[in-house]
Amino acid sequence: MTPADYEYLRKLLKEKSGLVLSADKQYLVESRLLPLARKASLPGIGDLVAKMKAGSQSITVDVVEAMTTNETFFFRDKVPFDHFKETIMPALMQARAVRKSLRIWCAACSTGQEPYSLAMILKEISASVAGWRIDIVATDLSQEVLEKSKAGIFSQFEVQRGLPIQLLVKNFKQVGDLWQLNPDIRSMVQFKQLNLLQDFSHLGTFDLIFCRNVLIYFDQDTKIAIFNRLAKQNEADGFLVLGAAETVVGLTDVYKPLADKRGVYRPSANRTASPPLAPAMGAGAIKAAAR
Repeated sequence: MTPADYEYLRKLLKEKSGLVLSADKQYLVESRLLPLARKASLPGIGDLVAKMKAGSQSITVDVVEAMTTNETFFFRDKVPFDHFKETIMPALMQARAVRKSLRIWCAACSTGQEPYSLAMILKEISASVAGWRIDIVATDLSQEVLEKSKAGIFSQFEVQRGLPIQLLVKNFKQVGDLWQLNPDIRSMVQFKQLNLLQDFSHLGTFDLIFCRNVLIYFDQDTKIAIFNRLAKQNEADGFLVLGAAETVVGLTDVYKPLADKRGVYRPSANRTASPPLAPAMGAGAIKAAAR
C-alpha cells in the first residue's frame, strides 16, 4: 500500500464513519483490508483503492465495515451493567411509575452482546418490571454485524467471554458448536442500521443511551457534535453510559457525571430541549408481564 493509498483511506474513513487513523496505523489497515482484497480476488489494497476511486460503492461499504467492526463481548467491563441494574433502572422506574414504559438505545452495538446483556438483566428482574413496556433499540453502522446480531448465534469463544454460566444455560440453546439466544431474549431487541455521523432524530427520545467504546475513535469536534445531538435524544431526567476511556468532561456541558458512578452521565440544564417522546412501540418492545 502506497502512502497515497493510505492517505486516501484515512480521508474516506473519517468522512464515512468518523474513524480517525493516525499516520502510524497503516499496519492496522493492512491487517483488516488484505483479507478483504483476497475475498474480492484482488492482488492487494492498492487494487481496492483503485476500485473505490472508480466508483465501486460495494467495495467502499465493505472497506468501511471492515475498518469499523470493533470487538465486543457480553457484560463488557461489568460495572456499567451493575449500574444499570442497581442505580439506573430503580431511578427510571420511580420516575416512570405512571407511564410504565422505558426506551433504551444501544448505539454502535456491534454484534449485539451489549443489548442482549441488558435484555438478560431485564429478564432477571422481570417481576419488578411486570406490566412495563420496555424498548431496546440497537444500532450499528455495519449491516453485516447487524445480521449476526439479529440471528443471536455466537461461538463457544464468544459466550465464554463475560457471560455467567447460569445465564448461558438459562438463555441459550446449543446448536452444534454454536450457541443461539432463546427467542424471548432476541425479541426484546430491535436492530437498525445507523451512522452516528448522520441525523438520528428520527429514533425519538430515550430514557437511557448506551454509547460505549465508539467515540474514542473520533476527533474532538466530532465527539462534541455527537454528544450535543445525543443530549437532544435523551430525556431530561435520563441517563447516558459511556465506555471506561470516554468522558464528556472538558468537551461539552450538555451532560454532567453522576457522582460515584463511573461512566454514567445525566443531561444538564444547559442542553437544548428534547423533541417529544416517541411512543414506546415496535418489534423491540417487551411486555414484562408476559415473561
